[in-house]
Amino acid sequence: MNRRDFIVAGMLVGNSGAWSAAFAQATRAGKPVILVVGDSLSAEYGLKRGEGWVPLMEKRLAEQKIAATVINASISGDTTSGGRARLAALLTQHKPTHVVLELGGNDALRGLPIQNTEDNLLQMTKAAQAAGAKVLIVGIQVPPNYGSDYLRRFEAIFEKVAKATQAAVVPFLLRGVADGPDAASLFQADRIHPVASAQPRMLDNVWPELRKLLPK
Repeated sequence: MNRRDFIVAGMLVGNSGAWSAAFAQATRAGKPVILVVGDSLSAEYGLKRGEGWVPLMEKRLAEQKIAATVINASISGDTTSGGRARLAALLTQHKPTHVVLELGGNDALRGLPIQNTEDNLLQMTKAAQAAGAKVLIVGIQVPPNYGSDYLRRFEAIFEKVAKATQAAVVPFLLRGVADGPDAASLFQADRIHPVASAQPRMLDNVWPELRKLLPK
């Protein structure tokens, strides 16, 4: 069915949203649909559009001739609770084949209970898998504001959830950025959000694990 057929069908039923969704689903048939659910680290906070690691991932997919659709559903300030609350609708709307979960940093910055963060990530991963998507969990580390024990337990969440669900995992999105010798120059004035020049490094941390999940 071509676009004209979908338009006619939409006019007949009087629901343009229905035929738009159907057309989008048909044009993506057989192609990966990658849904990124993250916070400001994935939402290009403080950057020009197109500079973040997610748009760079979209460019790399095109360069490697991997016909995939990338949907960036990241929201600055989001927590795992927020992501969990909106995930079901995102799965229904976009029907992703792959889901990248990059959440948890704001939980830690607010000192939220470790168990809540772990449970939210676990349930999100299970929900995405139940919807037929392969999941990549992207971890983060935070300053020891709440003590070394909190930091240690928080850092362990991502690999723990990945192991429990057999999902793929990137332990630390900011490896080579936050812990590198030039770290001070790689962050914006708030010392939380990486600058544009750090985004390729972030992509390089995610790409190897994501590539394993994509068609050869």
